[in-house]
Amino acid sequence: MIKVILRNILRIIVLVLFQVYILNNIQISGFVNPYFYVLFIILLPFETPGWLLLSLGFVLGLSIDLFSNTPGLHASATVFMAFIRPAVLGYFAPRDGYVTGTFPRIYYYGFSWFFQYVAILILSHHFFLFYIEVFRLSDFFHTFARVILSSAFTLFLVMISQYFIYRR
Repeated sequence: MIKVILRNILRIIVLVLFQVYILNNIQISGFVNPYFYVLFIILLPFETPGWLLLSLGFVLGLSIDLFSNTPGLHASATVFMAFIRPAVLGYFAPRDGYVTGTFPRIYYYGFSWFFQYVAILILSHHFFLFYIEVFRLSDFFHTFARVILSSAFTLFLVMISQYFIYRR
């Protein structure tokens, strides 16, 4: 149990530092902003209680907000993603349910399952984040393009990370 907690603390620190010092400095013509830190919420165990999921989402988003000078934007988007995660997992659940002791990874459930699961969570996070940031509908299509392009790039990074970090 202590090993799992320490591993997740290390994971959150590494993802926040990677996001703040490397990925926040990548912007391709203002349209592509990769938000790789959402990987932390995506990879939490299936048995994570809802209150803990929302709390971790808030802490993760708030830590990004503190470094990015965006008060509450990332915290609200990450809490939203953590809120819909159980519904998304329920939608994609196998007939017999998830095997105890497994995690949401390509290794356990395959490419197709993981891609669909991650794509929905990343799209919802980015949609919420960018539309709250703009907070007007006059720039709807411009913001929608940012959502799609940033989601695609973030999805690419998350999928690649599964093959480099979480090998068999």
